[in-house]
Amino acid sequence: MQSNKISIKQFLRYLRIAVSGKEQDFTSGSIRKAVFMLSIPMILEMLMESIFAIVDIFYVSQVSVNAVATIGLTESVITLVYAVAIGLSMAATAIVSRRIGEKDREGASQVAVQVIGLGIFVAAIISVIGICYPKEILGLMGGEVDLIEEGYGYTQVLLGGNVTIILLFLINAIFRGAGDASIAMWALVLSNGLNIILDPMFIFGFGPIPAYGVEGAAIATTIGRGTAVVFQLLVLFYGWSKIKVRFKDLVLRVAVMFNLIKVSLGGIGQFLIGTSSWVFLMRIMSEFGSEVLAGYTIAIRVMMFTLMPAWGMSNAAATLVGQNLGALKPQRAEDSVWKTGKFSAIFMGLVSVVYLIFAPEIISWFTQEIEVIKNGALCLRIIAAGYVFYGYGMVIINAFNGAGDTKTPTWINFICFWMLQLPFAYLMALTFDFGPVGVFLAITLAEVLITVIGILWFKKGYWKMVNV
Repeated sequence: MQSNKISIKQFLRYLRIAVSGKEQDFTSGSIRKAVFMLSIPMILEMLMESIFAIVDIFYVSQVSVNAVATIGLTESVITLVYAVAIGLSMAATAIVSRRIGEKDREGASQVAVQVIGLGIFVAAIISVIGICYPKEILGLMGGEVDLIEEGYGYTQVLLGGNVTIILLFLINAIFRGAGDASIAMWALVLSNGLNIILDPMFIFGFGPIPAYGVEGAAIATTIGRGTAVVFQLLVLFYGWSKIKVRFKDLVLRVAVMFNLIKVSLGGIGQFLIGTSSWVFLMRIMSEFGSEVLAGYTIAIRVMMFTLMPAWGMSNAAATLVGQNLGALKPQRAEDSVWKTGKFSAIFMGLVSVVYLIFAPEIISWFTQEIEVIKNGALCLRIIAAGYVFYGYGMVIINAFNGAGDTKTPTWINFICFWMLQLPFAYLMALTFDFGPVGVFLAITLAEVLITVIGILWFKKGYWKMVNV
């Protein structure tokens, strides 16, 4: 009994240290403790992201079915254009964690500056397109005329102010690579806390603030995330993390920039493949009307609530791989991945049971439309059937990225998404008239295959020899 009390005290002590951001060395000592210390703030960070998604869809679902469908269509596009930012963030985590493992903090700071500069450049291009062509974007995605008229303001604001989203994402990737996961967590606590407060004010109106409808959700998001970016920059410039950016660092460093771009190319390709596949799936789903699209969108938002903690664990694995490779400890890097993968798979397995049993009740929290509930619950159950595989697969794929081997996941994504998922979804949904079920099955089968191929290739160990 006494030992249990001690273990609970230890757990609470470790939890306090993990959340407080007390500096840790993740290249020595207990691997299980290292996984815990990194995973907890990363899981909390991702939970905040998924709470934001749930709250957003909860309020917007009270506006109209078209409003919910607008969010689904816009996010499928915004995910595609963010592929560049996602690739950069993967490169940032890989290179920063490697520099930290090598005890080269100045080099890590130089990488941070180049990442931020590239992020601003990418965001400027996306802003121009989003501000000028929001209706055309929704039209290309198959949005109906009344949906476009009601929802184009959301698309315009979210894409126009995308610099806040991109920088929040990129700077948090820098913090994660440095092992400062708690700072990334607190940035999202600030961002999403503001969003939860501002969402109903801008969507339904409050005092002098008019009711903007679905467009208000985009305004609240932009304000919340913009405030968090200011916080992140203060942390970087005042040296409240392992990385401190000084004014002398604010210059273009060609060698650092090219190394960053080289590593990010695989990540960009990886996510362009994955997200373009997602866009085509949304386009197929739009063939079945707004009710089906809304059910699909709600189900995906609900799943994000449990996928994000698994992503948090996979991000922890990426940081551990990068730092331990930098410290010339490849076996410790590998052991970290297997342990983290096991924890993630167990967690996702437990969640899948809840979704399989209570799917209709969960979807009904967000809408009372019978058709929306029916399709959302079906989506939730079919995709949750592969959750154990998702949990392990996320960790394995992100371990490659943490090592700087972003090309391997690119090829795995190409095979599983473009060569299997898309043809299977199209044939099953449209040619063989399985409808939305065909799309749901395609998602599950592709993710299972990603996990199987990823594990087999990871065991070969080529990722240990990548230099960044």
